[in-house]
Amino acid sequence: VQLQASGGGLVQPGGSLRLSCVVSGFNLDYYAIAWIRQAPGKEREGVSCISIYGGGIYYYGDPVKGRFTVSLDKGKNTVYLQMNRLKPEDTAVYYCATGPQTCVVHGPMIVEEFDKWGQGTQVTVSS
Repeated sequence: VQLQASGGGLVQPGGSLRLSCVVSGFNLDYYAIAWIRQAPGKEREGVSCISIYGGGIYYYGDPVKGRFTVSLDKGKNTVYLQMNRLKPEDTAVYYCATGPQTCVVHGPMIVEEFDKWGQGTQVTVSS
């Protein structure tokens, strides 16, 4: 099982970034993919989750609802996180992870359920 996140960078407040997570060694039909972030000095935070299993479940943490969109391309074994209207408080290392078959329907996301992680990608929102 491997997950490879990319797409981070430096962006001004109000800008956009798209993160990608390429996965291998397992089938996206049967496992959820979560985006989890960690800012310096803060606990890990579940940002978003997508799962095909269970009929298609999408989850967004309250701080990102209406600004972030998660999607996947099965043909490319890739999960995306489109981040719009970025704020300085979105600054963190973003990880993609898997573990459970489905995402939580009613939050918050239980980060500890995701036991397979890729390396992180840094997102910095600053003017």
